[in-house]
Amino acid sequence: MIVQFQKQNTEYPDLTPSQYDVVIGIEADDFRILNDRGRPFLYEASLFGIIDPREPDDWIIEIGEDKERYAYPPPLNPVGFFEDFFDEEKEAVVIFWQVVNQRLAAASEAV
Repeated sequence: MIVQFQKQNTEYPDLTPSQYDVVIGIEADDFRILNDRGRPFLYEASLFGIIDPREPDDWIIEIGEDKERYAYPPPLNPVGFFEDFFDEEKEAVVIFWQVVNQRLAAASEAV
């Protein structure tokens, strides 16, 4: 899935308007993308326009109790994965960048 940040917003100085971003995952309907600093943060989906709605076939998709959506590639889906990543646990960091680099390469072919 490829999205585009819609307009400059002082609340989000780490996002560039009109830039294409690859959605790494969806968590409680928010998009996890790499911001301009290369960090995988969650942002409200309403901030973005959808450029390419296709999601990778291997994503694990779950629906929460309040009908919120969760979708991640299998290696990034374990509970606590992003806590481990932000705690800089080596295995999580290596897995994250392997998956993200594959997704970015695939997305660059799609655009």
